[in-house]
Amino acid sequence: MLGVQAAAFAHGVDIAYRVRSAVEITAVFDTGEPVAGGEVAVYAPGNPSAPWATGKCDGNGRFTFTPDPSRKGTWHVQVYQAGHGGVIDIPLGEGAAAGSSGSTPLQIILMAACVIWGLAGTALFFSRRKG
Repeated sequence: MLGVQAAAFAHGVDIAYRVRSAVEITAVFDTGEPVAGGEVAVYAPGNPSAPWATGKCDGNGRFTFTPDPSRKGTWHVQVYQAGHGGVIDIPLGEGAAAGSSGSTPLQIILMAACVIWGLAGTALFFSRRKG
């Protein structure tokens, strides 16, 4: 009974929240094993020499950061562990498409040219067989 009364006199807690957009990366080795504890460096757009944030991946190779929304452009994220590592570019801001395929305009043009080349070759092959 005394314990219940003590809880009634406990201090309240103010809790505030703010909704922000965060970026989560997942780093895995070529074998599929997560880069647990990998060193992470995040570079903001326009400043490739000084890391904007640093940290470590969790046990599943994940790292989350909340970019400054006023800094629009491409964010560079590096992950390294034991001499192995990689870099990813993440476009954020206006015009950035989340979950895009990552194909550049040059890659799209090359893919279209290959399709046209294949169709033309197939048409020429079948047109020669008739004659």
